[in-house]
Amino acid sequence: MKQKNAWLKYDENQTREIFAFNEGYKKFISDCKTERECVQEIIKLAREQGYTDLKDAIKAKTPLKAGDKVYINNMEKAVALFILGKEPLEKGLKILGAHIDSPRLDVKQVPLYEDTDMAMLDTHYYGGIKKYQWVTLPLAIHGVVVKKDGTVINVVIGEDENDPVIGITDLLVHLSGAQLEKKAAKVIEGEDLNVLIGSMPVKEEEKDAVKANVLRILKEKYDFEEEDFLSAELEIVTAGKARDYGIDRSMVIGYGQDDRVCAYTSLQAMFEITETDRTCSCILVDKEEIGSVGASGMHSKFFENAVAELIDLAGEYSELKLRRAMQNSHMLSSDVSAAFDPNYPAVMEKKNSAYFGKGMVFNKYTGSRGKSGSNDANPEYMARLRNIMENHNVSYQTAELGKVDEGGGGTIAYIMANYNMEVIDSGVAVLNMHAPWEITSKVDIYETKNGYVAFLNEI
Repeated sequence: MKQKNAWLKYDENQTREIFAFNEGYKKFISDCKTERECVQEIIKLAREQGYTDLKDAIKAKTPLKAGDKVYINNMEKAVALFILGKEPLEKGLKILGAHIDSPRLDVKQVPLYEDTDMAMLDTHYYGGIKKYQWVTLPLAIHGVVVKKDGTVINVVIGEDENDPVIGITDLLVHLSGAQLEKKAAKVIEGEDLNVLIGSMPVKEEEKDAVKANVLRILKEKYDFEEEDFLSAELEIVTAGKARDYGIDRSMVIGYGQDDRVCAYTSLQAMFEITETDRTCSCILVDKEEIGSVGASGMHSKFFENAVAELIDLAGEYSELKLRRAMQNSHMLSSDVSAAFDPNYPAVMEKKNSAYFGKGMVFNKYTGSRGKSGSNDANPEYMARLRNIMENHNVSYQTAELGKVDEGGGGTIAYIMANYNMEVIDSGVAVLNMHAPWEITSKVDIYETKNGYVAFLNEI
């Protein structure tokens, strides 16, 4: 089955609308390079759309009714939005679920040291990365430092055009004979991802004078001491804004598009819903790249507890109704898929690959090799979604994550499927997935948003 290129169905005015939508997307991923930054921006945007804090309603015991829009913040690392429907919650929810964490380098708790008059930060990489891709790039620091008295200091270094950037050095090619003999996985070792951040000494210091100068600058600009690294959450990410890619400006290049492209499109789809039969929800979570673990990951009870609070404020709470609400729900696990790359055709099976320009992607299953770790959605559910997408003129395609024995990957789909709800993976095709700079198609982003709107309206 050959899918038409989605660009072909749009006239000049509609194409301008696609480009305009992607300007908002580029700004979002440029401004939001950590989970905390995503949550802060999402809540700001949600409040502008009339959403209120569910925790305030819980505290005041304010009853909720159809049409109410609420959000709940989980530890500044995950967030869920709800639009209350006309039907009781036990009839189930319509859920869009994406993740807002991305592969990166995390600064260790005791990171700062000096070696041969160079100040360095020790890091621990987060998520699946090709370590060699992170050297010789301009990098930035994003995150928070929390002092013993609870003061939270926001840190962003390397994004303003007047800021310095930092980075990881690489061995010059003239002396890299032995390095080039190594396998790609070993060319750069994890413990060698040390970030160079300074080389100017303080004159008054005899020992570690460069490190002392860095600490002086951090104290003057951010008012924290070396020991405050112990309670810091600092992430090393690529420096710079998302940009148009391609001479025709048809694509977006930027950091963290896995999976913020699906987070943004899910969020914008929610903003287009004004009223609904069943409650709509958008949940955006942390830690998917390391197994969805922890209190801010999908394995936590955060979402289930939030639904319980909604049922309670609707005056209907019982354990049985909560279980029914989860089981009767339908979900799109909004996550990216691997786009076919003509430079590397050997790892893909062309009939079952995702392509730029062919619209949103449905992955009936992910997993690896024998579908290990896969949700594997029901064909009845896929048939309903096909009908919805075609009724709303949404361009869509189906895909697998590469050839059967090449590898694979996972999403949050199987976690929510544990509630016995209908779940399938769907999202945007990405080139350079997990690289410091990833590429997406603007029309695929737009089609995915439209597909999510259709899902929330029709399922």
